[in-house]
Amino acid sequence: MPVINRASELQPEVAEWRRHLHQHPELLFDVHGTAAFVADKLKEIGCDLVKTGIGRTGVVGIIKGNRGDGPVIGFRADMDALPIHEVSGKAWSSKTPGKMHACGHDGHTAMLLGAAKHLAETRNFKGSIAVIFQPAEEGGGGAREMVRDGLMENFAISEVYGMHNHPGMAVGTFATRKGSVMAAADQFDIQINGRSGHAAQPHKSIDPVLAAAQVVVALQSIAARETDPLKSVVVTVTKIHGGDAYNVIPDGVKLSGTVRTLLPELRDMAETRIKEIATGIAMAMGAQAQVSYHRGYPVTFNHATETAFALDVMRKVAGTQAVSDEFPPAMGAEDFSYMLEARPGAFVFIGNGDTANLHNSAYDFNDEAIPYGISYWVTLAETALAA
Repeated sequence: MPVINRASELQPEVAEWRRHLHQHPELLFDVHGTAAFVADKLKEIGCDLVKTGIGRTGVVGIIKGNRGDGPVIGFRADMDALPIHEVSGKAWSSKTPGKMHACGHDGHTAMLLGAAKHLAETRNFKGSIAVIFQPAEEGGGGAREMVRDGLMENFAISEVYGMHNHPGMAVGTFATRKGSVMAAADQFDIQINGRSGHAAQPHKSIDPVLAAAQVVVALQSIAARETDPLKSVVVTVTKIHGGDAYNVIPDGVKLSGTVRTLLPELRDMAETRIKEIATGIAMAMGAQAQVSYHRGYPVTFNHATETAFALDVMRKVAGTQAVSDEFPPAMGAEDFSYMLEARPGAFVFIGNGDTANLHNSAYDFNDEAIPYGISYWVTLAETALAA
């Protein structure tokens, strides 16, 4: 089954929805206008149930098939934008300075709305489809909040699927992989306290700057010397703050950074070793270190059975040659991971063509991808819930 004819027919209308959303970006949970737009469209296309305010500002629409009873499968799109000033030059550029859809969530939302419209027209499946529109993917953990708010239980969702555009992949192509597909993202803060003094008399002080420098270098040994080279971990110090004068050794220095891992055991190891390295080096230099480790989004882990099924669906839509089952794991993070912890499912990537990269101020979602995205969702629904 190639791209569905109705998906191609819907493309101009869905592109207009997408461009409207692009012009009106909203951040994190403050997506009230976007959520209202989504809810209105779901009601307009004839969803059997539309619920708002899930996970604060999330929206869920239920579409019942006409082929009898069956399970409920969830399809998820994210709605929030980023705090970036747009320079794409498009006619539909953001009308809100300092905010833009630089990750394609406008496209994800519009494609799922288009799929919902087609599914509500045809209802060629048993059971039900839950179309899930989530706030706060960009750092707010909106998926976690929707799950905590009873998303899976209240709508009896048995499986859940997500999709993200990928610049650099040709339009009409898809990719994913079984297992870890995106990394866990954690943060750490290390406060190193010494004893201040005159910079010309360092022997009368305990220099936290020197201790901090040693810690920064030593943290790199976690990846370079403590992790199997065939496995992945990233430990990056991104902030160093300490001191205000050229001639004063400060009392303290604060280091902050991020840790990315693809395996739970590496995540545990990295947390343990950061604490041990920082406190050990500080103590060896006469200083003290306090480490705060903050766990963020977990690993986005694709379940084997559901991923194999999603790959079959992608091949139906795009053809075998346009689908890869060996998408390399990315060290970026995705909060769809919380939904995959709650229910089996798969997260896949759709080609966005030769465009600016994600989170780039010149980025724009490629509307030519819309028919492929709609066809994927519709084919997934009709195949998974075939009578």
